[in-house]
Amino acid sequence: MTGFLARRVLLALVTLVILSLIVFFAGQVLPGDPGRTILGPFASAASVRVLDHQLGVDRSLAVQYWTWITGMLHGNMGTSYEFQNQPVEPFVISGLENSLKLAAIVLLVVVPLGIAGGVMAALNAGRAPDRALTVLGLSASTVPEFVSGIVVIMIFGIWWKVLPVSASAGQGASVGSQIKHLLLPAIPLVLVLFGYIMRMARAGTVEALDSDYVRTATLKGLRRSTVIRRHVLRNSLLPTITVIATQTGYLIGGLVVVETLFNYQGIGSLIVRAANGKDFPMLEAGVLTIGVVYMVATLLADLAYSILNPRIRLGGANE
Repeated sequence: MTGFLARRVLLALVTLVILSLIVFFAGQVLPGDPGRTILGPFASAASVRVLDHQLGVDRSLAVQYWTWITGMLHGNMGTSYEFQNQPVEPFVISGLENSLKLAAIVLLVVVPLGIAGGVMAALNAGRAPDRALTVLGLSASTVPEFVSGIVVIMIFGIWWKVLPVSASAGQGASVGSQIKHLLLPAIPLVLVLFGYIMRMARAGTVEALDSDYVRTATLKGLRRSTVIRRHVLRNSLLPTITVIATQTGYLIGGLVVVETLFNYQGIGSLIVRAANGKDFPMLEAGVLTIGVVYMVATLLADLAYSILNPRIRLGGANE
């Protein structure tokens, strides 16, 4: 187990180094002068050059990258160009916290629903429940978030008035109030992800039901519920874990449409604002933060894989 995790952590670190290089150099090729962005279009060229020198953007790219990445490793994400040289960290941390809250609510709802729907569909393969769940999952997955978001706003926020339209509960709000405000934006995301998780759970369950060990357990006289609980679920969840891990990264950084629609300040909308405002430190820090979250989710998925199926880590150890 130790060797398995060490290899995965090393691979994640290499991936993050490559990501940091891509993020940094992509920020460098974007049009715009940081000094001009901060001082405005009417500042003199001399003032812009002085500020660029103070910011260090007139140094070589290698020096700029080293300064940036060492600062990131020490918790210094730099200073914002758009927000009057304020530190980047509070904005990124606040956006990440907001995105994590919304992602947690979505996962707590969609993962049990998706797995239960997939298992039910597999146990009734070819029959009416299977077809109904498959059609429901496919239909929900194809509806864009902004369309379903507008629909749920109209129904639950305007017509029935049972949920607040804005996702932001305000500072100092109780946990219950925050959850209530996040339920509405969570619905479109649950609808989209339900189809993906349900189909993967169904495919894994169908494969597990056709396996030799399940047939052996059935021939031994074990109850069907016992066979499903002890043998089928443990193995059928393996492909589902991968989907959940990849969708976690999407939930953290890819919710720009939902965040905009429900006036929610997550890290996705923060990155879009930074890109529009040519706020390169904010943009680079936000993208790299999402990369770290994605790598952590992948590592947790690998750990869950190794626990559910020891053959994976044992096979890697023998290589």
